[in-house]
Amino acid sequence: MQSSLIIATYNWPQALDLCLKSVLKQSVLPTNIIIADDGSGPETKLVVEKYQQLLPVPLIHVWHADDGFRLAQIRNKAAAIAKDYIIQVDGDLVLHQDFIKDHLEAASNGKFICGSRVILNKDITGRLIATASDKNYFGFFNTNISNRFNSLHIKALSNLINTFKDHNSTSSIRGCNMSYWRKDFIAVNGYNEDFVGWGREDSDLVIRFIKYNLKRRFFKFQGIVYHLYHHENDRGNLLKNDQLLEKAMKDPSFTCEKGIAQYL
Repeated sequence: MQSSLIIATYNWPQALDLCLKSVLKQSVLPTNIIIADDGSGPETKLVVEKYQQLLPVPLIHVWHADDGFRLAQIRNKAAAIAKDYIIQVDGDLVLHQDFIKDHLEAASNGKFICGSRVILNKDITGRLIATASDKNYFGFFNTNISNRFNSLHIKALSNLINTFKDHNSTSSIRGCNMSYWRKDFIAVNGYNEDFVGWGREDSDLVIRFIKYNLKRRFFKFQGIVYHLYHHENDRGNLLKNDQLLEKAMKDPSFTCEKGIAQYL
């Protein structure tokens, strides 16, 4: 299967370095890796260039100028050049060594995957950033994590839990841990770029996936990611994005007007 790992980033090169270190340790690698860069400065470019030399698969840097929070747009631009199956994360995550393997093994026609995350606290994040260490401090009993049950890697239990879930559910969507077929993403026209600023673009995408008759695959105890602590993003545009999401929920269409089609 031809696959792409898309990593979204913005002006946190230290976190991206940790993320890419964890990619290097993956038990299975994707066909290529695409950095979806929402306007970072030259320090991020240096990190990308470093890992272009270290990784055994192509690492592509997709960048546009900084014009505010435009995550939906940069993810569309990255997906436009991606391979058949897309795994999507953020650049402030450290990936479990079987993260890519888990997503690829669970990929299935007519489905998309939504995973969860383990939250690292400020203390452990600071130590990781300060030492540029990729050592795994994130075991179940570690006092520096929350959402600790998300740190357990149990494939059989993951499959069992998934059978009891509502596969049309739009709850607890995490765009930082998703995967889907590129053809399905194109069919719904990808992310709606009317979502500018933090929030709700992932929920909107999932709503349109479900309208397109895709089923959600819940990914508890697989596809594990560890989220580095940071201050919350500016949520000044959240009210407008909530209104856009409410409109999308009422709209019978599974597409959006301003999406990936413009880059194909």
